[in-house]
Amino acid sequence: MLPNLLTLRDYQATILESCKEKNTLVVLPTGVGKTLIALHLLIHRLREHPGSKILFLAPTKPLVEQHYDYVNKQLPELFAERIMFTGEIKAPERKKLFNTGEIILSTPQCIANDLAKHLYSLHDVSLIIIDEAHRCLKQYDYTKVVQAYKQQSLHPRILGLTASPGSDPDIVRQICNHLAIETIELRTRDSLDVKPYLKELEFTKVEVPFPTELIELKVLLTRIYNKKTDELRGLGVLFGPVNRITLITLQARLAMQGAGVQKFRGMSLTSQALKIAHAIELVETQSLAGLKLYLDNLDKQAEEQQSKGVQQLVKQPEFRATQLSLTQLLAKGFEHPKVEELAIIAEKEFTENTNAKLIVFTQFRDTAEAIRARLEKVLHARPVMFIGQAKKAGRGLSQKEQKAIIEQFKALEKNVLIATSIGEEGLDIPEVNAVIFYEPVASAIRKIQRAGRTARLAPGKLIMLITKDTRDEINHYSSIRKEKKMHTTIETIQKEIHAQNKNTKISKFF
Repeated sequence: MLPNLLTLRDYQATILESCKEKNTLVVLPTGVGKTLIALHLLIHRLREHPGSKILFLAPTKPLVEQHYDYVNKQLPELFAERIMFTGEIKAPERKKLFNTGEIILSTPQCIANDLAKHLYSLHDVSLIIIDEAHRCLKQYDYTKVVQAYKQQSLHPRILGLTASPGSDPDIVRQICNHLAIETIELRTRDSLDVKPYLKELEFTKVEVPFPTELIELKVLLTRIYNKKTDELRGLGVLFGPVNRITLITLQARLAMQGAGVQKFRGMSLTSQALKIAHAIELVETQSLAGLKLYLDNLDKQAEEQQSKGVQQLVKQPEFRATQLSLTQLLAKGFEHPKVEELAIIAEKEFTENTNAKLIVFTQFRDTAEAIRARLEKVLHARPVMFIGQAKKAGRGLSQKEQKAIIEQFKALEKNVLIATSIGEEGLDIPEVNAVIFYEPVASAIRKIQRAGRTARLAPGKLIMLITKDTRDEINHYSSIRKEKKMHTTIETIQKEIHAQNKNTKISKFF
């Protein structure tokens, strides 16, 4: 008996036909039905190759669990044995389950580890589905699994799913090569066959001034930054314009050099410059509360003598002047103007609709905490932080806690989700009335993933907070440029793939 699945929309049906015939990279915005296409395709492959298996991979355990629940909800109980792999299941048990299962959902790490130990073969797998396919780069476990699959499978078919593969042609080519992609199916919110199914998305750019108080902090920190980069030039290791990327590149280059005074002094100065560059970013785009925590942490590292470079850094008179000014500003209740602007936006949304749901995206956990503290004071707002798991020496949420927060958000027990990057990829977060970017992101991938949380089933808003005359403006226009470039990049690579396929067919014919 075949399952009675949800009806495919026209664009999904068109994409599915491509997926049946060729290894396909499907590029669709978040929330417009990539997984349903995958489900229809896996049923088609099981019908076409009876007795075969399907491998459905997602990069994190919560995403695997989400797909497992979706598959179980959509497919009848007796249609194909579904197995979910996690690292908690021991290898011998995974071997047994793999041999009995028909649809195996897993993280790539589990499968890569098992293949390395030769626990089983992908001989009978007739379809591999790669969720968040933009991660299929270099030596990530996706790449290892797909390489083995291409070598072992009797009837290989590959489906890659992503909201955006990025705008860099070399990276998109790498993804396509790793997945043996034969065609790319790209749709955006504005595609003619997608647009009728989506609701209006209202975009608002909210510019806030960069106040004199913060400019003064930036000037102090910039003096330290310039001192460090000037010293690097004096050492003869840094040339031309300098930014964060050039410093990271320099750091990597110095690390590969043999031991010597120039290397160790250069690495120390580069590390100090990067730390100050981060502090400047916090001043320009984040929160004063977050900046204070960061500077205090540098002080603590110096006291504990963790690094001579940090000890030198905190002794700088400009560093101490920054701390003093910062303490005085916070004592007066002064904060980054974006924090207050965000509170005004939230108050307006809840005045218009007390049942509204909002997602606020921000890059840093300390900023998320500052936002939560301010939004606690907004009438009807019930904010909650949604962050990743705990790092070495910091706070975080377990996967169980993350799931509990999403359930609270669905039930309206919480109505403002303050999310770091954990909220961007794929998780089953319900649709919201407004997505608010606390800061623009330069990445087209991250921008598209964030924006996809609204305006699917009901009209939605996308609100971008931008501090004038700072890197916020640079990042905003960078993401717009990269998103446009992504479309032209995919079109170019699609033509390259078609030309390669045509040449391959001709060579086979002769």
